Amino acid sequence: MTIQWFPGHMLETKKLLQTVIAKTDAILEILDARLPVASANPLVNKLCKDKLTIKVLNKKDLADPEHTKLWLDYFNNKTNSYAVSIVGSQKSQAWEAVNYCVSKTKRNRARKIKIMVVGIPNTGKSTILNTLAGKKIAKTGNVPAITRHNQRTSLKNSIDIYDTPGILWPIIEPEEKAYILAASGAISDTAIDYNDIAFFTAGFLLKKYPDLLMHRYSFLKILPHDELTLIEKIGSARGCLKKGGVVNLQKASELLIRELRAGKIGRISFETPKDIKYDTKI
Repeated sequence: MTIQWFPGHMLETKKLLQTVIAKTDAILEILDARLPVASANPLVNKLCKDKLTIKVLNKKDLADPEHTKLWLDYFNNKTNSYAVSIVGSQKSQAWEAVNYCVSKTKRNRARKIKIMVVGIPNTGKSTILNTLAGKKIAKTGNVPAITRHNQRTSLKNSIDIYDTPGILWPIIEPEEKAYILAASGAISDTAIDYNDIAFFTAGFLLKKYPDLLMHRYSFLKILPHDELTLIEKIGSARGCLKKGGVVNLQKASELLIRELRAGKIGRISFETPKDIKYDTKI
């Protein structure tokens, strides 16, 4: 599956980023802790290559903690690479990321420090901004591309922080990367087939997190051997049925994806530094 999804406002966002980056001191690149590679936009490296960039692995409460530690070691052991993991809705953790960024920034202390927040849709950029400001100043939601315009907010300690729209790249490939992004919610649901994504998700969970599946779906006395059977059993038990008791695969697929995204199945990571297969420069 190759997803092509690049709305017009994202082209405008790219141009906006190029203008704003020149005026900032440092970059907070927000990544999804469950998929740090797949959620890293290659455009960020190109646009921000001369700027101090801190990688923020957000949503760590949804990610496998052992894998998150591996990712922090991976990033922080690279030359001129810095990373922290946070829950963006937690004030102390959001400020930890900002203060870490400030500590690494060289600047004239007589003026404000300017930090720009970048990342793909639905990584929690606006949530982090609201947490830092202590009030709702940016729209948030569990759908991609909520933020559409650059937003500047003045914080304490002479810090200006810029929230920017989430931006994806025109063609998402290879197939595995596209599936991971779609399952996590980074891509608009209008651009994906729920059945297709649910089959990928079911196969991934059966292989990587069978114990979490058995715990969440306690009606499974024996773990199914294939994706279709798993989805059908979940759909049957949760009332996703058509007339005659036939499982409605569409509804069952949507249910599985919703529970995955909400963390109801458990703390899951789609990637580890050891098993990523697609090329990236992060």
